[in-house]
Amino acid sequence: MQSLLAIARLTFKAAFRFRLVPLLGLFLIGGVAVLPAVIIHDGSARGLTQIVLTYTLGLITAVLGLATLWLACGTLARDIEECQIQMVAVKPVPRWKIWAGKWLGIMFVNLLLLGLSTAIVYGQLLWRAKSLSENQRIILQNEVFIARGSLRPPVPDYESEVQRRAQERLKNERVAAMDRAEVVRIIRDQVRAELSAVPPGWMRRWDIDMSHLKEQVRDQFMFLRIKFLTPIPEDTKTYIGLWRIGPAGSPRQMVQELSQAANTFHEIPLNPNLLDEQGKLTIEYANGSDSVLYFPLEEGIEVLYREGGFALNYVRGVTIIFCWLALLAAVGLFAASFLAFPVAAFFSLALLLVSFSTGTMTQVIEQGTIRAVDHETGQVGKANWFDEVTVLFFKGMYWTVQQVRDFSPIESLSLGRSITWGTLARAVAQVVLLMGGLFAVFGIWIFERRELAGEQGKA
Repeated sequence: MQSLLAIARLTFKAAFRFRLVPLLGLFLIGGVAVLPAVIIHDGSARGLTQIVLTYTLGLITAVLGLATLWLACGTLARDIEECQIQMVAVKPVPRWKIWAGKWLGIMFVNLLLLGLSTAIVYGQLLWRAKSLSENQRIILQNEVFIARGSLRPPVPDYESEVQRRAQERLKNERVAAMDRAEVVRIIRDQVRAELSAVPPGWMRRWDIDMSHLKEQVRDQFMFLRIKFLTPIPEDTKTYIGLWRIGPAGSPRQMVQELSQAANTFHEIPLNPNLLDEQGKLTIEYANGSDSVLYFPLEEGIEVLYREGGFALNYVRGVTIIFCWLALLAAVGLFAASFLAFPVAAFFSLALLLVSFSTGTMTQVIEQGTIRAVDHETGQVGKANWFDEVTVLFFKGMYWTVQQVRDFSPIESLSLGRSITWGTLARAVAQVVLLMGGLFAVFGIWIFERRELAGEQGKA
């Protein structure tokens, strides 16, 4: 342990001898301190949160992410290229300790910079909140400075209906000639649209079981978060609808007629004590417009309730960002274990860019081919070995990326969403232990077998 901490301490000191790291550190501290003061918000609680939380935490994540990759690649690759690593490798110190010590040292740097910058953001948020009007401060306390849990109506199991319809359609010779995966995808979209549709003059009802939270939410205000879509792309109209929330026929039932825009989220404050005796919240919507409205199954209806305070929620969110940095440090060290510094940095950045290309990967996986589907016929050429290999590779990449991208602490904090201890535990398990551990195992394995003596001859 002593040797591990000694290598970590030396790595921590060496980090600030890289010109880029101190410069990025100064840029980071200056950015989070100056950015909220330079950008003028609209005077609302949401506008303040957008600037102080979303922009600054996004800046922190981007700057520290790049600095971590650069430092991780440089601290190991340059030590190998400049033959400094041999001074440590010849000592009775296992190579895995050298690798792990450098990772630990990088994380000490991240802990320092992340802790300092996020503390400034928190202070900025509290200070800027004083400039809001009294009404907006109430909104800030009830909707942002809070950790809100959420519940959604259960999504019905529609796959059996999809398969039944697919079997019926495939009896048609013309449909049978089409790509089966494309046929199933089209039918699945149709079934989902039917389940989420509220035609003009119709009413739809959702029931959310909150029996396990009945005592927790008693006498508390909650929020109904809704979103609906229309068949018109980029629709800017508003649509009238009647909301009935609470036990039917009860004087406690809340009734509101609202005109709301499509393709955006709306939050409706709910009166306390709208649950029935069984702890169920009933939500009814009557479409008073002349257009069919679609409430997406996964995000159309959601109830938000108070689960905790903001400070602890903020700490959990920052800890998830720290988990991301831990993974990036492992990626950089993995690349530096077998590549020269410039190539290792390029390789690490390329992996980072791939993580933002999930849309392309999803399309290839759904279509079962990397080639374009003929949208007129819905057909694609017969799959070959290249398609199969590519789809399999993309499935693996997509699964890997999703293990990391499932967590969005910045969005959750800006929306006042609760980041639970369970979410944090999953982030540590999936991002640090699983993904970071995989890169660490392969990186150490490669580093253990690398011939370091040959690097001296190259130098």
